[in-house]
Amino acid sequence: MAKILVVEDDTTLAEVTKFGLESQGHIVQVCPNGDDALVNLRVNKYDLIVLDWMMPDLTGIEVLETYRKSGGKTPVLMLTAKARLEDKEQGLDAGADDYLTKPFEHRELQARIRALLRRPTSLASIVLEVTDITLDPATCVVTRAGHEVKLRPKVYSLLEFLMRHPNQVFSAEAILERVWLDDAMVSTDTVRAHFKLLRKSLNLKEESIIRTVRNRGYMLVSDEAR
Repeated sequence: MAKILVVEDDTTLAEVTKFGLESQGHIVQVCPNGDDALVNLRVNKYDLIVLDWMMPDLTGIEVLETYRKSGGKTPVLMLTAKARLEDKEQGLDAGADDYLTKPFEHRELQARIRALLRRPTSLASIVLEVTDITLDPATCVVTRAGHEVKLRPKVYSLLEFLMRHPNQVFSAEAILERVWLDDAMVSTDTVRAHFKLLRKSLNLKEESIIRTVRNRGYMLVSDEAR
């Protein structure tokens, strides 16, 4: 199982791609444009990025170049209708790890993703630890006190976001933008419900390390700040 960011402005194609990858057991987040993709890449970590080339505003090439210049090393599979050799060279030179032209068969997309995920660099993730909770981004395994904890995909993404930003308070709206970036049908009530489910899954008390800060939002408190 891998955490994959799909950057695609074609809503239908994005949803079909997401469905296909989730059916393979992956956690998938969709961004509709390059600006949102860069925002998300600054706050979240992924095992793979599927990136469309031709998008309004920022193109896939511009997103890729900006991401690589900032030090981003996650493998990138570029999708595009551009099929000329010169275009492929441009995409690969910009930092793409693979290149797939549209239209494509989803079986081929999934095979290319499996190949990229087998590369050792895609597994070079640091295990996150706060108190007795660990989260391994490479395997998406969460443990507490040495025992594995099964989490729903969005609950897992919420925990990963909090563990990457300990001791910082985030409003429900800010969490929606970062964790539910691709879903316009959710609300702050969704955030509240997922925090409740996260605490229950980890067997945490209401105000333990995952806290509700009155009139401000939520935070995860590390050992050092307690």
